[in-house]
Amino acid sequence: MKLGIVGLPNVGKSTLFNALTNAGAQAANYAFCTIEPNIGVVSVPDKRLDALCEMYHPLKVTPATIEFVDIAGLVKGASKGEGLGNKFLSHIREVDAIVHVVRCFDNDDIMHVDGSVDPARDIDTINLELILSDVEILSRRIDKTQKALKGDKSLASELAFFERVKEALDNGICARAIEMTSDEKALLDTVDLLTSKPVIYACNMSEGDFSSGIENNARYKAVKEIAEKEGSEVLPICAELEAQIAELSDDEKELFLSELGITSGGLDLLIEKSYDLLGLMSYLTAGTPEVRAWTIKKGTKAPQAAGKIHSDFERGFIRAEVVSFDDLMKCGSMQAAKEKGLVRSEGKEYVMQDGDIVLFRFNV
Repeated sequence: MKLGIVGLPNVGKSTLFNALTNAGAQAANYAFCTIEPNIGVVSVPDKRLDALCEMYHPLKVTPATIEFVDIAGLVKGASKGEGLGNKFLSHIREVDAIVHVVRCFDNDDIMHVDGSVDPARDIDTINLELILSDVEILSRRIDKTQKALKGDKSLASELAFFERVKEALDNGICARAIEMTSDEKALLDTVDLLTSKPVIYACNMSEGDFSSGIENNARYKAVKEIAEKEGSEVLPICAELEAQIAELSDDEKELFLSELGITSGGLDLLIEKSYDLLGLMSYLTAGTPEVRAWTIKKGTKAPQAAGKIHSDFERGFIRAEVVSFDDLMKCGSMQAAKEKGLVRSEGKEYVMQDGDIVLFRFNV
């Protein structure tokens, strides 16, 4: 699963990406600093792994991961090829969700492509380019459906839906903000529109904004209102501060955060929100050889979850021995959990839950 970090030039995308991944992507004060997308794999913070390590003392610990892609800054006219726009739009098309970095801070030393800081305008600029690209793609699909309708009248409802979506796009409304049924959503997913991808707005603010109270920042409030209308997430963050925190050791980081009066950094929250935005969760396997978090989609059944480990596990699935993380922690050991009847035997129809600790039984 990939998340694309997008935004106008000089809003802090690469600074945020570097803090997330420690990948050292180039970050400089001029437009199009990032041309080819930078890619980084990030561990998903999970305190449950730490607790299981204390219980099992494993030889190896493997957290769940998520992929971030730092995509070059978009500008007005990107949908028409301005500023290498076509290339950038194709990079956005390849990701599953978008982290839209919006500048909410003042700094005379860092230029803004439009000459002033206005997050609502910046969001409109990006969304308009994505909408224009979507209109072009959807128009082609409508033409194709209209031709097919002559031989298959059952496509009439499909055509009507696509025309309703196009009308909304023509009015500047992102596809993700349009009300639709689950069947319509599945139909729209076949078109692969940029504005139907889920979004987290990362409000890049100054350190001073956090110390004086982020709710006092009018720009942050403006972004929250936009996100609320389209059902998107918002996360206040200071990319520059996070970049500094990322260079600290775990102990130094914990001390620094406690001095600020917070328990986890903005990056951890962003990773967790991103994981959730994609509809992902983790189940766990635990033993002396390895403690590991496995990424699956919410709603995944036990055999398919087993297939994440190896295809043989899914093909020869017999049952899953499952205990919840909380129950295991209360009991103090797997043996105690079994004695209390808290380790369940689940079959092929069992829907996995976040934090399930599992041993799969299979035969091939």
